[in-house]
Amino acid sequence: MTTHHAITIVGAGLGGLTLARVLHVHGIEAAVYDLDASPAARTQGGMLDIHDDSGQVALHAAGLHERFRTLVHPGGEATRVLDKDAVVRREDTDGDRGERPEIDRGDLRDLLLDSLPEGTVRWDAKVTGARPLDGGRHEVTLADGTVLTTDLLVGADGAWSRIRPLLSDAQPAYTGVSFVEADLKDADLRHPVSAEVVGRGMLFALGAGRGFLAHRETDGSLHVYAAVEAPEEWLDGIDFTDAEAAKGQVVAHFADWDKSLRALVEDADGALVPRRIHALPVGHRWARVPGVTLLGDAAHLMSPFAGEGANLALLDGAELGLALAAHPGDTEEALIAYEEKMFPRSEISAAASAASGAMLFRADAPQGLLDMFAGHTGGDGS
Repeated sequence: MTTHHAITIVGAGLGGLTLARVLHVHGIEAAVYDLDASPAARTQGGMLDIHDDSGQVALHAAGLHERFRTLVHPGGEATRVLDKDAVVRREDTDGDRGERPEIDRGDLRDLLLDSLPEGTVRWDAKVTGARPLDGGRHEVTLADGTVLTTDLLVGADGAWSRIRPLLSDAQPAYTGVSFVEADLKDADLRHPVSAEVVGRGMLFALGAGRGFLAHRETDGSLHVYAAVEAPEEWLDGIDFTDAEAAKGQVVAHFADWDKSLRALVEDADGALVPRRIHALPVGHRWARVPGVTLLGDAAHLMSPFAGEGANLALLDGAELGLALAAHPGDTEEALIAYEEKMFPRSEISAAASAASGAMLFRADAPQGLLDMFAGHTGGDGS
């Protein structure tokens, strides 16, 4: 017997869970399917700054903002900007203004998961395909052969979405920047020099075509991204199964950088993780297709250089949930209302993300970032 759901959400990331939570708040049931075997199947990444005009708006709509504030990382909004010689070019303390408080991505996901009725998320349920049926309904097939049908299908399944082809032929493209991620555990005790370099919040150590981005996590570790403008195949030439050799190959791109910055990779604990940065075309959108839509990275994957991706996913989920609650019995009106706001908002953010990526690693880096910060604060450092 084929299972049928009124609303099916593919992907239990931040956006999909926010949608499910806002729907639940309004008494609307949804089923969430995720390919992970369990909530603990993989780590959820590092710290997120949750913006007061997007991500926090979504958490208010979900009725979770007060609980979110208890999970915020004290001091996480502090920022340091260094050049390749480790000269501090700007340093801002965390003023606790609450505009962009930092939270561990895993803590935020757990907050959302714990707010949903048991059984809302179906784990170990990898979607392999979807096809339209009559009347705006869709059929979804899982890797284990299970087939289900749904009145509304929402693709919240990230960069390589299985649902996106129902709406768009667009595919993510390589941006020209690759990351290598590293972790330094128990930093104050085991890596005191690196802990001092990173500071209490976020570090930008930038030069022409490369840099180190890092932040302090709530468990006292440092999460580091070595960023390099490189051909798409660059990472293929590094054997990441040999951690020490991989460190040497990555650090070779920073040979003339200060040793305290190179140590952010050289002294890393555990394996390095390669990551190519992809993005959908700026302004990606689609014609209205009955019974299906996208949110988050599935809709508007962008580079991380403006810090907008997670925030937009949260806001997408909240606004789609609110639109569905506001148009009971008229899903198409709800989807039109949601997409009309989401498309222009995501286009602005995607353009800003692309511009920020170009600015961070330009020939005179970190000057572009310093100019941006000065413009945002009127030049007085406040």
